[in-house]
Amino acid sequence: MSGKMVVTQPRPFITTSSSSQWTSSICDCFEDLPQCCLAFWCFPCFTCKVSYEAGECVCLPLLDAFGIIPPITTAIRVSVRQRYGIEGTICRDCLFACCCGPCSWCQIAREIKMRTNPITFVSMST
Repeated sequence: MSGKMVVTQPRPFITTSSSSQWTSSICDCFEDLPQCCLAFWCFPCFTCKVSYEAGECVCLPLLDAFGIIPPITTAIRVSVRQRYGIEGTICRDCLFACCCGPCSWCQIAREIKMRTNPITFVSMST
């Protein structure tokens, strides 16, 4: 009785939510209310925290106070966009940095948080 029996086990099917778009809109502050409150009440502290999370110098955002166009906000936004393969232009990044600075920093913080702790769906295929 030498019969071969082949048994296959179900394997997990893993998908990630990696996208070429921002995971949240520029005005989605209610998705992470504690971060937006910190940005509102202590904006310099918040920008330094996000800069650190982006892998940049902690005090770098404090240089934005000396110009009309915030170069550091624009640079970090471009850096995060390129790191995660998010589509966009430097012109649009500059526009968000100038007109919606705090909202732009909140969006950057949400993006770093979502991309470093991605949600992974695992389903068993048969």
